[in-house]
Amino acid sequence: MLFQIILIIPFILLLATIALAPFINEKWWHKNYPYVSYSLGAVILLYYLISNQTDRLLISLEEYFSFITLLFSLFVVSGGIFFKIKGKSTPFKNVLLLAFGSIIANIFGTTGAAMLLIRPYLSSNEYRFRPYHMIFFIFTVCNVGGSLTPIGDPPLFLGYIKGIPFFWIIEHLFIYWFITIIYLLVLFYFIDRRNFHKVRENIQEEIEEKGEELRYGGLLNLIPLGIIIGAVFITKPLFLREAIMLVTAILSYKFTSKNIHNINRFNFGPIKEVAILFIGIFITMIPAIQFLSENSKSFGFDTVTTYYWGAGILTSFLDNAPTYLNFLAVSMANYGYDINLQSDVLKFVEVGNQYIIAISIASVFFGAMTYIGNGPNFMVKSITEHKIRKTKIPSFIHYIYYSIAILLPFYFVLWLLFFRL
Repeated sequence: MLFQIILIIPFILLLATIALAPFINEKWWHKNYPYVSYSLGAVILLYYLISNQTDRLLISLEEYFSFITLLFSLFVVSGGIFFKIKGKSTPFKNVLLLAFGSIIANIFGTTGAAMLLIRPYLSSNEYRFRPYHMIFFIFTVCNVGGSLTPIGDPPLFLGYIKGIPFFWIIEHLFIYWFITIIYLLVLFYFIDRRNFHKVRENIQEEIEEKGEELRYGGLLNLIPLGIIIGAVFITKPLFLREAIMLVTAILSYKFTSKNIHNINRFNFGPIKEVAILFIGIFITMIPAIQFLSENSKSFGFDTVTTYYWGAGILTSFLDNAPTYLNFLAVSMANYGYDINLQSDVLKFVEVGNQYIIAISIASVFFGAMTYIGNGPNFMVKSITEHKIRKTKIPSFIHYIYYSIAILLPFYFVLWLLFFRL
């Protein structure tokens, strides 16, 4: 067991570095994060190659390729579609945009939806921007909104790859999505309404003159988007799904007007960072998943409550995708099932659905608790800092104050209603 724990150290180091390095020395991190990810991943890669345990390694690399292909494809296609809100936004229009984003996050993915809507959202609110505007965008569009389909958020897609049926997710998670989105939108409306009335007198004439005009372009990219979504359902032969997604994304990028990419300030920087960090995560987490699967019973994970709060807490400060896989592996191991066997996953869907629901909700919803809980959170923070210069953007700790005050009490209510088992 001691050697197993030693093998987990690169995984812990990588996640800890991702969480802390940007705040300790941001310039150093942006320059050196590829070396951190590659070097820690190489340690585990060499171990599994030397010990001739290539089966687990190949499974993890296959999952990574499927995972990053979907993210890349959605990122590229969404970069070819733009929305622009001209004029000053009102609380009601803000609510509509957040609601719209929470729906399309299940089609574009939380990353695609966030990149598509954050700039027009910020532009229309720039005249009265407050930190809560960005924070509620992260809560809804970047996290909670994407909990209805495997496309919506990376943890759910990994579950789908493992064998959880596509439509099982919306069937079992819709009620949690609906209740939480309504809560967040209603709360946001009253907060935004109060802010709006404070500045309304000074800009009333400007609002009435300009109105709120919606402009858009690149809608032909809805066709490749539909192709990518359709490809998700392809399971055989191996990598046909990914090939279709990549070819579609490349064609979308090639035939999209450069003007649209310029308007969106589209570049490959964000997806490059995700790809580099996650190759390290997917490789280093192999020993962690193996260790949890083999020792799950000794950890006392045997109730829905422990999975809900355990996955939620780890998701908040690590990344939700590996957290989801680790806890799913543990819950299945308690029933004698192997997460790497699709036949076992399908059996567990029948006998352990409450565990899957708890882990899924925790992995997606608690991703909004910190900037590092989910990839799009950091992207939105970065864009907001660049776009809104007159208002200080919440720091890591300041952001947590908001999430604890707004999200945690409601997540506690969800636990009382659904997961107190």
